[in-house]
Amino acid sequence: MKIFVVTISDRASRGEYQDISGPAIEAWLTRAIVSPFEMERVVIPDGETVVRDTLIALADERKADLVLTTGGTGPAPRDQTPEAMKGVLEKELPGFGELLRRVGLEQTPTSILSRQTAGTRGSTFFLNLPGKPDAITLSLAAVFPAIPYCLDLIGADRIETDPAVVKSHRPGK
Repeated sequence: MKIFVVTISDRASRGEYQDISGPAIEAWLTRAIVSPFEMERVVIPDGETVVRDTLIALADERKADLVLTTGGTGPAPRDQTPEAMKGVLEKELPGFGELLRRVGLEQTPTSILSRQTAGTRGSTFFLNLPGKPDAITLSLAAVFPAIPYCLDLIGADRIETDPAVVKSHRPGK
C-alpha cells in the first residue's frame, strides 16, 4: 500500500510556514491503519498546473494507492485544488465532499466554503481534506470507513484498519 500526503500551500512550499496539516494526516493514518503501508509526504505550491501534474505523477508514475491532499480548496484566488482535480480524476465521487462539508459544519460555519472532492484515476483514490488538524481528524473519522472498500473496488492494495480508531465497512462483512 503506497500512500502519499500532499500539502498544497505557497507559504509552506517556500518554508515560510510550517506544514502542520501533512503531519496531522500522517499521525491519524498511523493510528488507523494496521496493514503494512508506505507513506510519503510532499509539499507543493498552490496552482492548478503544479497540483494537477503532481497528482498525475503520483498515480501514473509512482503507482500510489491512496493520495490525500490538504489545502487549496477554498474560494481564494490561489485555491485551485478542485480545478486541478478535474484534470486528474477519471471518476469523481462527490459524496465524499458532501460528507466532509456536512461534518465540518459541526466545528465551523465556514466549512460551507470548502470545495473538497474525491475520486479515482486508475487504481488510485484521491481525497481532498481540510487544512486544520482538528478538522482533519473529524473528516478522516467521517469518510475513512468507506475508503478501504473503495480501494478494493478500484484494484488498489488492500488496507485494514484498527476498529478502535475507525471501523471499515465492506458489504457482506
